Amino acid sequence: MLTIGPYEFNSRLLLGTGKFPNFEIQKEAVSVSQTQILTFAVRRMNIFDAKQPNFLEMLDVKQFKLLPNTAGAVNAEEAVRIARLAKASGLCDMIKVEVIGDWVTLLPDPIETFKACEILLEEGFIVLPYISDDVVLAKRLQQLGVHAVMPGASPIGSGQGIINELNLSFIIEQANVPVIVDAGIGTPADAAQAMALGADAVLLNTAVSGAGDPVKMALAMKMAIEAGRLGYDAKPIPRKRYATASSPLVGLSK
Repeated sequence: MLTIGPYEFNSRLLLGTGKFPNFEIQKEAVSVSQTQILTFAVRRMNIFDAKQPNFLEMLDVKQFKLLPNTAGAVNAEEAVRIARLAKASGLCDMIKVEVIGDWVTLLPDPIETFKACEILLEEGFIVLPYISDDVVLAKRLQQLGVHAVMPGASPIGSGQGIINELNLSFIIEQANVPVIVDAGIGTPADAAQAMALGADAVLLNTAVSGAGDPVKMALAMKMAIEAGRLGYDAKPIPRKRYATASSPLVGLSK
């Protein structure tokens, strides 16, 4: 069970809603993924204009928890304004705080992210900040009171998978809130690796929407995340330098 603030979820896959070829493929991919949390960029949607169709009209959103994000914000002030807009629309009280600090790498700004989280927590939001694999920042945000941390595996949309497994494992080991690996996942193997490290969930978008067959990829990611978590819970055997026989050696000569 994935617990974020007061909410509980059976699925550990969070799915983004951008970049799908069309609404029908998006709808089918969402269905087979069995996700319970959908995330989207508030600034890229006209949520108040009924003449402009969006995925909120294509899906039965009552089946999902919506996680608006502040993508496009470049400072805390912008992020807070976008979060308030999302909340005012009645969509959800959860918010993914995303403040870009560098437009070449699309890496998040740690200082502005912290500032935005501080304000939004005071206003009663369920706050999930997107961060780089910064162990200390993850710790400081948890002390601040965020409800989850979302470290990137690698740059957004790059599909490079987990670049710094060591830092990610440190964040997971020290976490007292869910760790949701966000950004950079490219394949089901990457997703399974994140879960096998002990991550609580994985957020995907481009890896699914940009795949040759988004529906098949959504299903593959669902299965990979489940397998990775099951493997983690099963407590794998430790790695050893030398072989260990799986059959008795009694009576065999060396």
